[in-house]
Amino acid sequence: MGSSQHAVAKADEALLAELGYKQEFKRAFTPLEVFGIAFSIIGLLPSIASVLYYAMPNGGPAAMVWGWAVASLFILCVGMSIAELGSAAPTSGGLYFWTHSLSSPRCRNFLAWIVGYANTIGSIASVASIDWGCAVQVMAAVSIGSGQTFTATSGQTFGVYVAIVLSHGVVCCFGTAVLARLQTVYVVLNVALCLAVIIGLPAATPKEYMNTASYALGNFTNLNGWPDGYAFILSFLAPLWTISAYDSSVHISEESSNAATAVPWAIVSAIGIAGILGWAINVSLAFCMGSDLTYLLDSPIAQPMAQIFFNSFGQNGTLALWSIVVLVQYMMGSSMMLAASRQSFAFARDGALPFSSYLYRMNGFTKTPVNTVWFVAGFSVILGMLSFAGAQAINAIFALSATALYIAYAIPITVRFVFKNDFKPGPFNLGVFSLPIAIISVSFMAFVDIVFFFPTTPQTSVADMNYTVVVLGGILFLSVMWYYFPVYGGVHWFTGPVSNVGKVSEEAASSIRGSVEKNLHANVGEATVEA
Repeated sequence: MGSSQHAVAKADEALLAELGYKQEFKRAFTPLEVFGIAFSIIGLLPSIASVLYYAMPNGGPAAMVWGWAVASLFILCVGMSIAELGSAAPTSGGLYFWTHSLSSPRCRNFLAWIVGYANTIGSIASVASIDWGCAVQVMAAVSIGSGQTFTATSGQTFGVYVAIVLSHGVVCCFGTAVLARLQTVYVVLNVALCLAVIIGLPAATPKEYMNTASYALGNFTNLNGWPDGYAFILSFLAPLWTISAYDSSVHISEESSNAATAVPWAIVSAIGIAGILGWAINVSLAFCMGSDLTYLLDSPIAQPMAQIFFNSFGQNGTLALWSIVVLVQYMMGSSMMLAASRQSFAFARDGALPFSSYLYRMNGFTKTPVNTVWFVAGFSVILGMLSFAGAQAINAIFALSATALYIAYAIPITVRFVFKNDFKPGPFNLGVFSLPIAIISVSFMAFVDIVFFFPTTPQTSVADMNYTVVVLGGILFLSVMWYYFPVYGGVHWFTGPVSNVGKVSEEAASSIRGSVEKNLHANVGEATVEA
C-alpha cells in the first residue's frame, strides 16, 4: 500500500511538472478530504439559513422547494463542465490557467487576467459572505438566549465578523496535514446537522405550525412585487449561493493525492449530494414553518430559519441546534479561506497580483502560503465594511460571490470550444455530452448574472438599490485599468502562467501520461477488490 501511495504521489508530481509547476505543497489531502472541502464550503444547512430570505419572499414554499430543484440541475451542469477541465489540468491556478492554455494567443493573456481577478474577487467575497452569515447567526443566538429582547447593531455584528475572519486566518496558517484532517470532521458535522433537521423538525413541530402538502409544495407567495415568473428566478440565489465555490477542490489540487481523479469527482459528488440533501431540508422547512411568512421575515431574531426552529424546538432546543449551525458555518468560512488563499497564491505565483513577490512565499515552518492567507483575510474585512452602508450593500457581497465566480467559470468553459486548442481530457470525461452540457452551463450562468444585478423590488430607492453591479463592475474595471496602465500595466509584462520548472520533453510527457493512466487503472482495481 505504501508503494502504491508513493506511485500516486510521483504521478501527481509528474503531471504538475508537465503543467509547468514544481511541487511546493505537501500532498496531504485524500480523495475524501478533497470532497470534504467542497462539501464543507457548501455547508448546506447554515448556508440555507443565511439566504432563506431570498427564496421566502420570492415565491414562498413553492420557490423554496421547486426553485431549489430547478437551480440544482443547472448547477450540476456547471460543475460537470468545471470537473472536466479540473481533471485535465489539476493545478491551483485552475480557472485562469485553463483559460490561458485553451484561448487564442491574441487574447489569452487578457482573458486569463480577467478570469484570475474574477476568481480572486469571487473567492474573497465568498469568505466575506460566509463569515458575515456566521456573525449574523451568532447574534441570532444571543437574541434567542435573551428571550428575543436583544437586537444587534451593525457595529456589534461587524465586530464579531472581524473576530471570525481573523480567527480563520490563524486556522489557515496551520500545516496542510492539519487542514486536511479537519475536512472529515466538517463533513460528518454537516451531514449530521442536515439529517437532524430533515428528520427532527417535522417530529418536533406543533400542529399549528404544520402545513398541508398542497401549501408546502404548491403555495406561491410573492411579497416583493416582481412578476411571479421573475420572482421565482430571483429565488434561485438561495441555491446558487449555497451550492457554490465548488472550484475550491481545484485550488487545493496541488495538495491532493490522485488529483486528476479526486478533484473532478469531489466537485460532482459535492454538488449532487448537496442538491438532494438541500431539497430535503427545504421540503422539511416548507412543511414546518407555518403560513405567516411576513412574521418569519420580520422576526426579532432577524433570522427566518432561527425563528422556525424557535417555533418548533423552543428556546433551549433551538439554542442547542443553533450552536451547531454556527459551528458548521464557522467551519465553512475556514475551508473557504483555505481555498481562496490557494487561488491567490497561484495567481501571485504567476505575478498577476499587486505585491506578488511578497504574496508568493511559502512559510518555512508550516509549508503553507501564510502571506496570501492574511491577504484574503484583510480584503474580507474591507468588504465587510459595506455593512455600514445598509442591508442592500452587504447583500451585494452575497450576490457578488456568485456572479464573480460565474464570470470566472464561464470563460474557460467557453474558450475550450470557441478557440482551436489541443485540449486533452483527463480521467473524468463527458465525451459527446461535453459540448451540450457546456452550452447549458454558460447560458445559465450568463442569464443569472444579469438577473442578480436587479434590485429586490421593482420600486426601489438609493438605500434599497442592488449594488452588486457597482461592486463587481468597479473591481473588474480597476483590474482592466491595471492591465492597460501605461508602462506598469499587466499588458506590458503579464504572460499568463509562468513555469517554475524546466520544460518537459515530449518523451517525458508521454511517460508521465502513461504513469497517470497506469495509476488510475491500479486505483480502479484496488477499489474493485475492496468492494
